[in-house]
Amino acid sequence: MLFAAAALVLTATPGPDMLLIASRSISQGRAAGFLTYAGIALGTYCHAIAAAFGLSQLFMTVPAAYETVRWAGCCYLLYLAYKTVRSEGIAFQPASTLKRLSGRRIFSAGLATNLLNPKMALFVMALFPQFVNASAGSLTVQMLILASILNGIGLVVNGAVIFLGSTIRSRLQSTRRFPKLPQYILATVFTGLACRLALQPRS
Repeated sequence: MLFAAAALVLTATPGPDMLLIASRSISQGRAAGFLTYAGIALGTYCHAIAAAFGLSQLFMTVPAAYETVRWAGCCYLLYLAYKTVRSEGIAFQPASTLKRLSGRRIFSAGLATNLLNPKMALFVMALFPQFVNASAGSLTVQMLILASILNGIGLVVNGAVIFLGSTIRSRLQSTRRFPKLPQYILATVFTGLACRLALQPRS
């Protein structure tokens, strides 16, 4: 219950994941929002497994590994921003846009954004071990259970964000003056996340 409360506070606090999910929902619709969250959720499982095997400790003991992942994440986010702006698809037309940007690409973007955020690895490494017991069975299984709790609560919280974003999208569809506005919003989010990742301190 204590972990669930911590997970609720974490997921309900606006952060990079929520911002990315919201912008995807506004720019490309509800399906894109849920696909983005699915990628992020899978990334959480990957971080949990890495923490169970002690791989996340690499970021704590080898600064170069942390910096490599951090700057790779920055470059990837800037690449996504560039591709979003250059896209010829009109974001207010769901069918054409989602066909142009396949579900696999949207899912992969959410997954990669999560995996290339070393802060997420450090967070899992710092929080999860406090709620596992070496005498209670496999540490990996316990880590995955905690990740499932976090993802389940995240689905509820971010699901509300997705529905809100799709509602905003529906209202924006009646506005034809700025047809590429959602694309610019999404590109701005990617750029902002890249800057945040570049400027955030290691500790």
